[in-house]
Amino acid sequence: MKFMSQVFSENALPYIEAWIDNNFLLLALAIFGLEIIRYAVKKKLTLNLIGDSITNFITLGFLFAIIFVVGLAYLGAFYYFYNNWSITHLPITGWTILACLILADLAYYWEHRFMHVSGFAWGTHTVHHSSPYFNISVAYRFGPLDWFFPFFFHLPLVLLGFNPLMVLMCETIVQVFQTLLHTEAVKKFPRPVEAVFNTPSHHRVHHATNKQYVDKNYAGILIIWDRMFGTFAREEEKVKYGVYPKINTVNPFKVYFGGYTKLAKQLWNAPSWGYRWNLLVKPPIWAWEQEQAAKRQQQQ
Repeated sequence: MKFMSQVFSENALPYIEAWIDNNFLLLALAIFGLEIIRYAVKKKLTLNLIGDSITNFITLGFLFAIIFVVGLAYLGAFYYFYNNWSITHLPITGWTILACLILADLAYYWEHRFMHVSGFAWGTHTVHHSSPYFNISVAYRFGPLDWFFPFFFHLPLVLLGFNPLMVLMCETIVQVFQTLLHTEAVKKFPRPVEAVFNTPSHHRVHHATNKQYVDKNYAGILIIWDRMFGTFAREEEKVKYGVYPKINTVNPFKVYFGGYTKLAKQLWNAPSWGYRWNLLVKPPIWAWEQEQAAKRQQQQ
């Protein structure tokens, strides 16, 4: 308890975050190596799977390049709001870090849910879902604007008085936890764990194209958010991964820009400005339903 009340220096947070990020990246790579062996033993290791995995890590490189350019602006904006608009400045203690982590996890839930219900946001998030496989490398499959949307959902934490570096560290912890969920090697944990925490089983559901699984299990660390807000689904039927329609490519550039390339074509061919607006703000299922309705009309 004394440790939880101890006040930490702001300067320590970047080192803690870097330690978490770097060590878990090494852990993820080690797990991915074991998964490749598992694929080989099960005779499921194919050139397409290898190409897909390489593409995933290339998109990670794209993300690092973007963060290198915009990272300081991102942090600077957090500090601007922290210094000028936050209601207080909370000390950095074990308790405030824990509170920040729980709120960052809740912010992640709503950010993640938004990425699925907005056509513009889905344009970047669809990249992460487009792989037909499910392994650790898929966790590193990023789209071109994946760095952009988290800012708006985590800004309220800064306005509440949490130090910007603490908020970024908690964002990292949530992302790291998410990374470890991308595996088929772990089936299910004991019921108490499955009831409270997000698990590989729950996250497989999130990546599924099965009708009963679509737009379910948005959680980061705690699956209780999905249970509370009515978006939880239990893994029962065998999961089919990917997006519809399938992208059928491992070209990293086509994968990375695929979501916005498709959206741009939809916007160009849209029959009206109202239709274009709906493409941007409504869930992607809306556009699919409109296309299906148009096809049925043509066939009549």
